[in-house]
Amino acid sequence: MNIQRKYSLPNCTLLLEGLSDVTKVAQFQELRPELSILVNAECYLSGYNQPLTGGREFFESLVRAVSGYAQEFLSSVPNPQAHNQESELVEFQKIDSNRHRLIIHSEGAPEGFESHSKNSKRPPIEIDLNTVQLFDLVEAVDQFFADSQTLPELSLELQPVTRRYGGASQALIRQSVPAAVGVSSLAVAAIAFNFIPPPQIHPPQPKPEEQSSSTTKSLTPSASAAPTSTSAATPIVAETPTSTPTTNAKPAVKDLETLLNTVPEITDPSQLRSLNRQVYNQIHPAWNKRSGLEQDLIYRLGVAADGAIVGYKAVNKEANQGVGQTPLPNLLYNPANRAPISNEPIAQFRVVFTTQGVLQVSPWRGYARTPEVLGTKITDSKIVKGLNQKLYNTVRQAWSGTPTFTRDLKYRVAVNKDGVIADYEPLNQVAFDYFRETPLPNIFNAIHGSNVAAPSNKEPLAHFQLIFQPNGKLEVTPWQGYQ
Repeated sequence: MNIQRKYSLPNCTLLLEGLSDVTKVAQFQELRPELSILVNAECYLSGYNQPLTGGREFFESLVRAVSGYAQEFLSSVPNPQAHNQESELVEFQKIDSNRHRLIIHSEGAPEGFESHSKNSKRPPIEIDLNTVQLFDLVEAVDQFFADSQTLPELSLELQPVTRRYGGASQALIRQSVPAAVGVSSLAVAAIAFNFIPPPQIHPPQPKPEEQSSSTTKSLTPSASAAPTSTSAATPIVAETPTSTPTTNAKPAVKDLETLLNTVPEITDPSQLRSLNRQVYNQIHPAWNKRSGLEQDLIYRLGVAADGAIVGYKAVNKEANQGVGQTPLPNLLYNPANRAPISNEPIAQFRVVFTTQGVLQVSPWRGYARTPEVLGTKITDSKIVKGLNQKLYNTVRQAWSGTPTFTRDLKYRVAVNKDGVIADYEPLNQVAFDYFRETPLPNIFNAIHGSNVAAPSNKEPLAHFQLIFQPNGKLEVTPWQGYQ
């Protein structure tokens, strides 16, 4: 079975593709399969159309170079591991305090990247990154090392810089990262200062008395405080009605992993895409405490077919401690208002509350194939052409002001047979970030009373891709599917 792992930041995305070791799969049936054989690695960087691609050797070299250069940049102590072009495929060079050159030695450079080598046979790929892009790449690598189900045998060998490379004073070593970068993670700090060994990821092993004391907790939408736990990570919890029908009865906590072993899992890409939006639309407006996070808070969510959040689990330690800064406890479904979860299919999602205040939601296992838009579609070419022009006129007349974004904002917009906007969906991160600079929220809110939640609409719709360009140009074309 082909497995994908995706580690996403605003300016960088790592995509790993591979397989499970057949011998291990036969012995251990994991809820989330282990990617133990790397087939392909892709690194997407903002501002570049083509990803960097390679196999296991490329990925391991990238990880070592990123880690070594992060150590050098933060400590001002030269690290030869970041510049080893003789034995490494990847190296870094510092251009100035806010520009860093990533160099990949390969047989050919993909279209879209510049090559300055005089050797026409094996020109290196050279990419200039700013500091924010660099640290998004560092954080993506950090997310990979925190994932115990992806290449678990690959570990980061941290070596203290030898004395002959150190000429920096203690004042320089203690210098801070620029404010634009933000606070790096624990693993990044270890890379930078060599004082902390890389964290070892182990499943939490609560003591017997802790298990017995935390088997029942109240997680109702009206709870004033988030649940606490003495174990290392919050268990996945789901609300189900108690067996004793008393007026003051509280829902009992049930392990969602146990539930997933007895109910089907939703894996259809199109349904996952639709549920992904519903999860985002529930959490995004309810997340009020967006400042003060020192680390990204990462959770695994269980979601029913109707979009109800039936459980969550903290993936990292910070998420366990900071659950009160998220709206998750109050978004768990209330059994009093909905039928209990029994044999319903469950979908799983990865939800990240980032330190930048950006919400990220994605399927836990990724998409097995390209999803499609659900629902009946208007396909008559003449009708679609007329609706295309009507949608353009509607949005063009409502779009005014000078754009502050510098990249295209891409949306999927659906209209009914009368040309009324029935649904819209951001397709890239900048479209999420700058959606208020478009007229779509106001148009949608005027029609449906909300600017985020898609209405329950069963009528046929025509779908279009709508692009707001930084130069003020608007582009509307018939929908061709997700890319």
